[in-house]
Amino acid sequence: MARTGADARVESGPEPAEGAGAAGPGKAPDGALGHGLKQRHLSMIALGGVIGAGLFVGSGAGIAAAGPSIVVAYASSGLLVMLVMRMLGEMSAAYPSSGSFSAHAERAIGPWAGFTAGWAYWVLLCTAVGLEAIGAASIVTEWLPGTPQWAWVALFMAVFCLSNLAAVRNFGEFEFWFAALKVGAIALFLILGALAIAGLLPGTDAPGTSHLTGDGGFLPNGTEGLVIGLLASVFAYGGLETVTIAAAESEDPVRGVATAVRTAMWRIALFYIGSMAVIVTLVPWDDKNIVDKGPYVATLDTLGISGAGQIMNVVVLVALLSAMNANIYGASRIAYSLVARGQGPKVLGRVTGQVPRVAVLASSVFGFLCVLLSYWRPDDIFSWLLNMIGAVILVVWIFIAVSQLMLRRRIEREEPERLTVRMWAYPGLTWVSLAAMAGIFVLMARQPGTRVQLYSTGAMVLALALGGYLWQRLRSRAGREE
Repeated sequence: MARTGADARVESGPEPAEGAGAAGPGKAPDGALGHGLKQRHLSMIALGGVIGAGLFVGSGAGIAAAGPSIVVAYASSGLLVMLVMRMLGEMSAAYPSSGSFSAHAERAIGPWAGFTAGWAYWVLLCTAVGLEAIGAASIVTEWLPGTPQWAWVALFMAVFCLSNLAAVRNFGEFEFWFAALKVGAIALFLILGALAIAGLLPGTDAPGTSHLTGDGGFLPNGTEGLVIGLLASVFAYGGLETVTIAAAESEDPVRGVATAVRTAMWRIALFYIGSMAVIVTLVPWDDKNIVDKGPYVATLDTLGISGAGQIMNVVVLVALLSAMNANIYGASRIAYSLVARGQGPKVLGRVTGQVPRVAVLASSVFGFLCVLLSYWRPDDIFSWLLNMIGAVILVVWIFIAVSQLMLRRRIEREEPERLTVRMWAYPGLTWVSLAAMAGIFVLMARQPGTRVQLYSTGAMVLALALGGYLWQRLRSRAGREE
């Protein structure tokens, strides 16, 4: 089948509008995205991107279901995420693009795949912005009772919309300091936890393995509880992809992606798996405070650290605001990249001051609409929207794996010098990853709590795939007529 002009452009490399072109390194031509992110920004985005509100709060439900085996759940899903990030890093280092996996899927599979992955992820990010705004506002209203929650939501949305409308370095600076605080908090938690486990923290005794083997054992709720914990842990890792989107606007995209991907393993092991190990060693897994207050607050309370709840509320607030900032950024760049490849309304691709400001506004407005839906129709439209995005991250990971399988052969044959980052044990581990993702879909179909999410996400993805395929056929026909 003959390729359209757009298809050929995608296979030739990154979108022209996203590269530095003739403007020289570190600069961008008029009408293109800038390169204002420094290596320190990208490094901290990569470091802090792995620490989100899902870890600080959402992990409590997983611990309550899986017990001490939550460590196995996070280690298993963490291994899968490491493989996915390695695959994504290989492609993003070879072809830096603000479209990231969407651009790679288009290059490897076809325009319909890029369309499907890109717009599904855009909906996911925009909806997440609304959820994070609501969560952040609820924390502030606890501190300042009597203040309207909607006012805080509006304030947060306005602040991060404006910060993303300005130069990309503003986004980088916000994320740098947000990430620094999160990393500092989690590092201090791990140090205190390690001292307490060793019996070196004043006022505490070493717990040994009493909470790991007692209280119902390592698998208190059997394999069913482990499955629930595994599913909860998988979705806690979402958001790591942002660093490959941001890398396209950095001073050295290839080095930035390579560094971020190569350090992903120890970051995941330290922050996620290390935290879970500390929590279930120090606190009984069935302590109701793990869910009511959050696992980190429950652990700090156990250690007798005064003001633990308020300390962690500050950290969670920062994590939520950081995620809002990153998701508005990521959504706007995905939308911009889709339009640059002819897969969306042209107005969203308009760039002024090296920022896709219309895409930023559209992403922020969609996020604010989600907030309004949560107030107006929480039981039908909003819950339907939440179910629809429930499994999007898994769909994106599948596109990443399939794209890497196809692109790796092409790169080795045509441009082997682009392979500065390589997937381990290719293609074996890529196939293992795809099998693991298929297994997670099966587990979701078996669980009543996730089955609706799976079917709702599936319906949205099928609709987008059909729309993308029809759009591809129309563009192909128009190209032949010309």
